[in-house]
Amino acid sequence: MSLDKYVSYAAKSFTLPDICVRLRSTLDDPRSSAEDIGELISADPSLTAKVLRLANSSLFRFPSQVESVAKAISVIGGEALYNLVIAETASTAFKRFDAKLINLDKHWYASVYCGMVAKSLAMRLNVRGAERFFVMGILQNLSELVVAKKETKRYQSYLNAETNALPHVNQLEHFGFTFAQCSGIILENWHLPIGLYYPVTFMNDEAKHKSDVDICVLCLANRITVSQLNKESYADIELFTPEIANTVSLNMEVISNSIEYAEQETAKIVSLIH
Repeated sequence: MSLDKYVSYAAKSFTLPDICVRLRSTLDDPRSSAEDIGELISADPSLTAKVLRLANSSLFRFPSQVESVAKAISVIGGEALYNLVIAETASTAFKRFDAKLINLDKHWYASVYCGMVAKSLAMRLNVRGAERFFVMGILQNLSELVVAKKETKRYQSYLNAETNALPHVNQLEHFGFTFAQCSGIILENWHLPIGLYYPVTFMNDEAKHKSDVDICVLCLANRITVSQLNKESYADIELFTPEIANTVSLNMEVISNSIEYAEQETAKIVSLIH
């Protein structure tokens, strides 16, 4: 099956909830106000509760309680609020593509872990919109579920491959594309902002690593996640390729701090969203 067919299958199987589409439209409308955004979110009591729990979580570490959507908007901004809504939506998407060959809880944990590492690295680099890296980390491996559900035998063959290659290299060999590439195109198909889907799509493109900080941060977060959560196979992988090392100014102390942050906070965020 071609990459396009997996994307088409994902698009037919799951669409973004109307609230995501309407919120994006409101944020992109220069005539809209914070009150408009607040009213849109507050119309859904369940989503409001989930957004406020996330806004008060360790994702943001605010010194005082965020008690309303209006306050959340004033403190974290509309784009951060949108990212929280997308993170919550991602949980529903993962469940929709639940596949028997994948432990969904472990897959979700690894995705959130990657998001936490990516957000931590982006913050330390003062990258614009660091909170969106949390969402990208969650979504970069969404298509693994899509592939496993759509073509079980082919995915089983991928799992059974005896190789020391990194996962994305193995994916290219078996499918002709990486899961991140497929995920990014799915996100583009869902009309998510380019700041979310572009780094995911090109996460493993070494040519892009030479100049794009966003892509490097996400790739590095993924490498850290693989090395930390699958130590038996990947504990000793190279985290900094020459291209990444030349593009981002990070050292191993920062990496260690980001790992510690992810290990402390992932389980808390998983329980809030999942």
